[in-house]
Amino acid sequence: MRILFITSTRIGDAVLSTGVIDHLIRAHPDARFTIAVGRVAEGVFRRMPALDRLIPIEKKRFGLHWLGLWSKVAFARWDLVVDLRGSAIAWLLLARRRAVMRGGRRPGHRLLHIAQTLGLAPAPRPVAWFGPAEAARAEALLPAGAPVLALGPTANWVRKVWPADRFLTLARLLTEPGAPLEGARIAILGGPGAQERAMAEPVLNGLPGAIHLVGALDLPEAAAVLARCALFVGNDSGLMHLSAATGTPTLGLFGPTPASEYGPVGARAAAVLAEGPPGDAPMGALCATGVAKEATALLAGPAVVEAAL
Repeated sequence: MRILFITSTRIGDAVLSTGVIDHLIRAHPDARFTIAVGRVAEGVFRRMPALDRLIPIEKKRFGLHWLGLWSKVAFARWDLVVDLRGSAIAWLLLARRRAVMRGGRRPGHRLLHIAQTLGLAPAPRPVAWFGPAEAARAEALLPAGAPVLALGPTANWVRKVWPADRFLTLARLLTEPGAPLEGARIAILGGPGAQERAMAEPVLNGLPGAIHLVGALDLPEAAAVLARCALFVGNDSGLMHLSAATGTPTLGLFGPTPASEYGPVGARAAAVLAEGPPGDAPMGALCATGVAKEATALLAGPAVVEAAL
């Protein structure tokens, strides 16, 4: 069975689509997958089982990236084409079955919209794939011992970034004597590039003993590292979704983006919202003591199903 799966250009949306792929892998053990995905997010799928081909999509003017993708997949016969981008390409291919996601903003979580494309209910929970090499590197970076508190102080939009001083206060509140992660090591994660480094720098400077992983990991390595952490707290970002997909307790920080649509989804995941209009609140309205209280409750609580939905 041959399946073409066209997914997002963004890491967070790509991670949210992994649950549907995991469902298809389980439902069709003989299937082989071609994944078309934005280049920045291709690492999400690099270690997935049953992967036959990974096609990175780079946006071009006048939609020419779709023509480039069509030229790479048009001469095959597909048993199933899943298009989460809502393009016309699925209708221009030889396919026994097509599932095309409707475009535009809609109420409800993005995960539900993805699952509805294939008529799945409940929505399959996202997963994170990494291999033995990534697991070995993660073990070298975070050897067994004290628990690790992972912080994600970066995002793709400056308004989504929680002030650095709040991250520093939170780290102290969660690791001081008597705290739920007393004596924990702190790891700081972020993506590559000058913008990510600039966002993370104040937190790195304020926590000089922290494990500096900003720009140091590809996505499968980041997944392996996050899987070894006791807790991840970070801005609404691809790393937040990746952490939740690993099963690590994950607390996402939300202000100007709607948690009702993009909250983290995992076995132990939750969102904390800044005070103000939902989806339009300033991150500065989110206090460190409140976040620490939510993190403590998350660590103390049992695993939940579809926590963000």
